Amino acid sequence: MPLQLDTRQRAMLLEMGVHVWLPGTDFGLQTAMDAAPSAAPEAAHATPRSANLPLRVVSPAAAPARPPVQAPATGTANDLGQIHALSWADLQQTAAHCQACGLCAGRTNSTLTTLADQQTAKWLVVGDPPDEDEDAAGHAFAGDAGVLLDNMLKAEGAARASAGHSLPEGVDAALLVNVTACRPPQGRNPQSAELAQCAAYVQRQIALAQPRLILAMGRFATQLLLAEHSEALALPPGKQRGTVYRYRGIPVVVTYTPKALLRNSPDKGKAWADLCLAMEAAQG
Repeated sequence: MPLQLDTRQRAMLLEMGVHVWLPGTDFGLQTAMDAAPSAAPEAAHATPRSANLPLRVVSPAAAPARPPVQAPATGTANDLGQIHALSWADLQQTAAHCQACGLCAGRTNSTLTTLADQQTAKWLVVGDPPDEDEDAAGHAFAGDAGVLLDNMLKAEGAARASAGHSLPEGVDAALLVNVTACRPPQGRNPQSAELAQCAAYVQRQIALAQPRLILAMGRFATQLLLAEHSEALALPPGKQRGTVYRYRGIPVVVTYTPKALLRNSPDKGKAWADLCLAMEAAQG
């Protein structure tokens, strides 16, 4: 029986890049794009992703209506608009089953990290979308890059925190998160609409963790956290350093990613200066 799709469904498939087999075309198949070129003019004329072009993150307040999330039976969210009310446990379960955008196709494990109920974190470190190591480990900043970041935090009297893991007395908690909870398929760059979808998870982690400062590590993390600072986004990454920005009232400092520091050790001194600036911002 031929697959029957209305124009809305075809437009959704086009957005996700899903190919649909349809009869009555050459070789008996046709893509969703070919099948309905006029069903989704916005998608058909969307700007293609390019690593050389800046990526504009849609502000949550101006974001279009969000498609539903397939929440687990234990969750309480029926769509991304309800994420702001989730507990740590429900947030993690919802992210693990989320199918709100095409990034879920590349997910082995969600990297969304949670804290214990009522636990907060002084530091919040936001990195770019998960890579293969992070996807396999199920948490942000895995592998050698994670070891380096752990050492950087240790030098500031902090350590990564997660639910079920107790920190020594006097050590500040640091919550490490990715700007998206899923690894993009084949490691591609995330699209602006996908970043906007995942922003709801980052915002909920911030609300629950109540950090006193945020470190932005990476191109996409910086674009999310500096969305209200267009003049800063126009600068090259190296020029975004040395300034304390604000994201929803929380100080934000931009610094190098651990991977970049592993490739270029001389920048470690600059990263240390960024950490000191962040600490001063938190205390002030």
